[in-house]
Amino acid sequence: MSIKTKKNSHHHGHLREAIIEAALKLINEGGLGALSLRKCAALAGVSHAAPAHHFGGLAGILTALVTIGFERLNQSMAADLEHANPNSYAQLLAICEGYLTFAETNEALFELMFTSSVPDFSDPALQKASGTAFEILAKGCLPFADNPDHLQTLQIRIWSLVHGFADLSRGHRARPGYHPIRTTTFADVFSNVIPNIVMLPPENK
Repeated sequence: MSIKTKKNSHHHGHLREAIIEAALKLINEGGLGALSLRKCAALAGVSHAAPAHHFGGLAGILTALVTIGFERLNQSMAADLEHANPNSYAQLLAICEGYLTFAETNEALFELMFTSSVPDFSDPALQKASGTAFEILAKGCLPFADNPDHLQTLQIRIWSLVHGFADLSRGHRARPGYHPIRTTTFADVFSNVIPNIVMLPPENK
């Protein structure tokens, strides 16, 4: 199927890609508030009806964007992990650094993934991508868990640490002036916090 416009014409698959790329461009340049079906259509050079036809509305586009976001997050974590030293500490730190790299280079997408309630989080592709992100971090935490029952709690602790650092970093980039995080690296925080929360026996936590 092809949808033709005065501006352009797209094959079915390419049309979806064009709409998604347009949506990414809109949120990257203007934030989440800049996204609309009409703006996506205009920027992609397709009919006004095309975004709704292929995605079922704005929620469908946002679901696709969040899915892409988690896929890119997974790629970023995996890339840093691939180049890390083989010891468990370096591996977990690399996963977190990949998380932070994604958050810094995809600020609007990162915000959409973790603050919007509009996307359909029951979508199978989205569940698969987000589940993979959880698995990457959980696997990195596994060597530090004293037993399987503590693994999920540990994973949430590490996730909270790296996600909080990402949020603080995003906030300071948006404001001028001094902020303590400007002179603090995640590796410094990691080295001070991790031994205290994952290397002590349960009764001392």
